[in-house]
Amino acid sequence: MLLGTLIYGFVNSCLLALLAMGFNLTFGISGVANFSYGAIYIFSGFAAWIFLNSAGLPYALCVIMAIGLSATLGVLIYHVVIKRVKGLALSEVMATFGLGLAIMELFRYFDFVGFKYTLPNLIEGSVAIGDVYIDYQRIAVILAAIALTGFIYVFTHYTRTGLAFRAIAQDERTALTFGMDSDHIAALSMGFGSALAAAAAVVVLPLGTIAVEGGYDVLLNALAVCIVGGLGSTVGILVASVLIGYAQTITANYLEPHWMMLVSLIAIAIVLCIKPSGIFGHQKELEERI
Repeated sequence: MLLGTLIYGFVNSCLLALLAMGFNLTFGISGVANFSYGAIYIFSGFAAWIFLNSAGLPYALCVIMAIGLSATLGVLIYHVVIKRVKGLALSEVMATFGLGLAIMELFRYFDFVGFKYTLPNLIEGSVAIGDVYIDYQRIAVILAAIALTGFIYVFTHYTRTGLAFRAIAQDERTALTFGMDSDHIAALSMGFGSALAAAAAVVVLPLGTIAVEGGYDVLLNALAVCIVGGLGSTVGILVASVLIGYAQTITANYLEPHWMMLVSLIAIAIVLCIKPSGIFGHQKELEERI
């Protein structure tokens, strides 16, 4: 039981980190809390399913196209919606949440409900660790979380666009004096964050079915991780993912699985009462924000 809790707690921690990366990156760069994040996650899952089952395209191509479409949708959301209300925090939240709600309910309207909407496993089979069996798809979740964390670090430290991201995140006014277009960078960050949401979707969704209501769960988990860790802090996201991931797993194993989501809500409430900025929210160093 203990070994299973340790293994599946780590898997759940990696899953939460995957879900929160895109939301955190967008906020860290543009300062925009994208509440349509869960809808983009579901959009990418359904897009991959449609390309695979209706168009009959190879699954690898379906994944690439779904990620590309999600990135494009993120950019469009910035230019069409967020750009017009940028700087008004409440308006940003309401506008993005309303748009996300519309996207998810649109799928429900067109009857995208039921158990047939699933994505294939990237890798079939399972392996035994002691007396605990873990399927390869969950191992893929772990590898994807590690790979994306490394990719984000390399991208933001060694590419031109990534360095522009860091410059805007550190000091937007100074970056503007060097000729950087903050709206262009913010739109790219929305696209990049949306692509990360799509990448998480194609790895995580094969573990279950694609359900419209899953978008709300993704948004809530991403918010919980980011609030607990500190919005904009990558290190905080990783620490919070481990804390919440193991707390959810212990709750599911020793209480009831349906209490798992309550863990996220309790974590948000506790942190907002004790330290509203999050565990690492007080740190302003650039390396902690990106």
